[in-house]
Amino acid sequence: MTMSNGDLKTCNGSIEKTPFRIFVGYDPREDLAYQVCRHSITKRSSIPVEIIPIVQSDLREKGLYWRERGQLESTEFSFTRFLTPHLSDYQGWAMFVDCDFLYLADIKELVDLIDDKYAIMCVQHDYTPKETTKMDGAVQTVYPRKNWSSMVLYNCGHPKNKTLNPETVNTQTGAFLHRFQWLEDEEIGSVPFVWNFLEGHNRVVQNDPTTQPKAVHFTRGGPWFDAWKNCDFADLWLTEMEVYCKENNKEAHVAN
Repeated sequence: MTMSNGDLKTCNGSIEKTPFRIFVGYDPREDLAYQVCRHSITKRSSIPVEIIPIVQSDLREKGLYWRERGQLESTEFSFTRFLTPHLSDYQGWAMFVDCDFLYLADIKELVDLIDDKYAIMCVQHDYTPKETTKMDGAVQTVYPRKNWSSMVLYNCGHPKNKTLNPETVNTQTGAFLHRFQWLEDEEIGSVPFVWNFLEGHNRVVQNDPTTQPKAVHFTRGGPWFDAWKNCDFADLWLTEMEVYCKENNKEAHVAN
């Protein structure tokens, strides 16, 4: 029985569709962002998906995460994201994504870009933020390959990704992890920027459909924070939130 890109091949040779695993970073103060991100994926997906929140408290209870939180960690998933291959039993492909994304296209289009020759694939941004703070006042940091790790397709069975075990994730530096220093450059595949379209940085070019976002990343802070309620694409996120809340009979609570 083998699996590649969401297909499960059984012993008799038949092909069964298995859900594509998507791990979403979860932070209690951004629960609504997580719910809307999840909704935006499932609503548009034409393939089976399994969406799994990466919850730090759960990982601590299971003995998979014991790292103390650093002053520059703006979310609870700053480092837990790198457990994605381990949580996938180092098999098949899986995706990690921050919770502050809004998907506007079918995730199948992204899965179709997967190339087994790479250990990971991501949008390779050249991004230097202008702001000194983000979200609800968290410190904005600047470092090479910033935002590359915010949405990553992991080839979990790639030998190099076995480096990402709990010991490594709990002890290695932020530079080692967020800059993918366990990999050679040629082992990192590129994904079009529209799959990690940075609000406030990337731009839509008129009459150029290749610049239309397929996933908006509210990396500075999204409209669930009062300070960012008027950011670009806020209307799209708020519409998605309203649909989610209506379907689930929930009231929205915006963070201060």
